[in-house]
Amino acid sequence: MKIVCAYLLAALGGKSSPTVEDVKDILSSVGIEPDEDRLQLFFDQVSGKDLEELIASGREKLASVPAGGGGVAVAAAPAGGAGGAAAAEPAKEEKKVEEKEESDDDMGFSLFD
Repeated sequence: MKIVCAYLLAALGGKSSPTVEDVKDILSSVGIEPDEDRLQLFFDQVSGKDLEELIASGREKLASVPAGGGGVAVAAAPAGGAGGAAAAEPAKEEKKVEEKEESDDDMGFSLFD
C-alpha cells in the first residue's frame, strides 16, 4: 500500500508516469525502505497503463465487494433440556448514570469564533 500511495503522490506532483526512483525518493523521505521485489512487481503491473484507467478499473472491482450491513446475528441454542425456562426470563436492563462533562461554553470561546 505504501508503494501505491507513493506512486499516486508522484503522479499528483506532476509526473505523468512516475518511475521506480521517484517512488523510492518519496518513501525514503519519510524513512521507509521499500521491498525491491514488491516495488518491481508493482511497476510490472502498472507499466504502460494510464493512471485514470487504473483507478476506473479499481472502482469497478470495488463495486462488487460487499460493504457491510444486511447481516443477521443468530444466537446459539442452549445446550440442555431446560433452555426454555431460561429464555422466558426477560433480560434486566442496567441504567447508566451519565455524568455531564464541562463544556467550552463556560470558557468564553469556541472553535468557530
